[in-house]
Amino acid sequence: MALSDGKPTAHLAVGEALRYGAGPVLLPAAKRVAMRPDSIFDLASLTKVYTAILALQQVDKGRIDLDAPVVHYLPEFTGTGKSAVTVAMLLTHTSGLPVGAKVTGYTTLAERWRAVLATPLVTGAVPGKVFRYSSVGLMVVGKLVEKVTGQRLDQALRTGLTIPLGLRHTGFNPNTWLSAADRANLLVATDARSSRGLLRGVVHDDVANRLGGVAGHAGIFSTAEEVAVVGQLMLDGGTYRGKRILAESTVARMLRNANSGLPAVDPERPRRTSDHGLGVVLNQPWFMGRLAAPTTFGHTGFTGTSLLVDRRRRAVLVLLTNRAHPNWSWANPDPVRIAVANTFA
Repeated sequence: MALSDGKPTAHLAVGEALRYGAGPVLLPAAKRVAMRPDSIFDLASLTKVYTAILALQQVDKGRIDLDAPVVHYLPEFTGTGKSAVTVAMLLTHTSGLPVGAKVTGYTTLAERWRAVLATPLVTGAVPGKVFRYSSVGLMVVGKLVEKVTGQRLDQALRTGLTIPLGLRHTGFNPNTWLSAADRANLLVATDARSSRGLLRGVVHDDVANRLGGVAGHAGIFSTAEEVAVVGQLMLDGGTYRGKRILAESTVARMLRNANSGLPAVDPERPRRTSDHGLGVVLNQPWFMGRLAAPTTFGHTGFTGTSLLVDRRRRAVLVLLTNRAHPNWSWANPDPVRIAVANTFA
């Protein structure tokens, strides 16, 4: 889906939302489900953008100081060197935390969350010195939001974003709030070869799944139209249709490169730079193509999703694909992201 100055210029649905059953086994045509403009996708790491917005709302309310140590709010955030990690470092991926958390081997949700918060820094990491993409960092941000709001993250999402913005098809664990008809017609499948069987309406990310489907790094499901609303919200300085969600000054800081001059470590994308705001990626040609610029921001998700906002053109571009159906290793979504961005450009 594409918006130009807030108005839709393209909204296309191509292919099938469900093509394979568990195995994977190719389904007969009568059992497949066509993709629709209002199909609901597992956003994967696009969730991080939503979590960042929820945290920044608490900054606006004076409940969170971006430059304060995380341990000030979450005493369980323990480990060597972690007392120097600030909230802002979590949002800019400069904390020194690793990509993922180990939550296997624990029987209760509380134990798994304690393991997340106790995740050690990467060996030799110095907080604030290197960009290193970390899902753990946004898991911790999500827990911080819960701590200061007194709400579980899924409820904080409803209170802070989906209800004020009128987003009816955005949230965690969609099987719990969609009707049976909507589950059958709207949900987009991901992995069909998983030990969990076919994943449809169930979060693809294994750590998020073990955390009950509600976490700061992954787990939100939504439609292209409703993801575009979030992009337009940031493009318009924190307001949407006259409703203020974030202070304009907060959005300005969110979209400013906080990592200028810092090196980046990303084995999967060695050409990636450290350019990053508070919860959003900046100026990355590897998925933005010719739209990449210091004023362009967005994010990608492992399941094949992406949000791109070009402030120069006043444009929002949302590309949601089911790259992980039936097998996430069958395709690299980046060339498609670049091709769509270049076509739009």
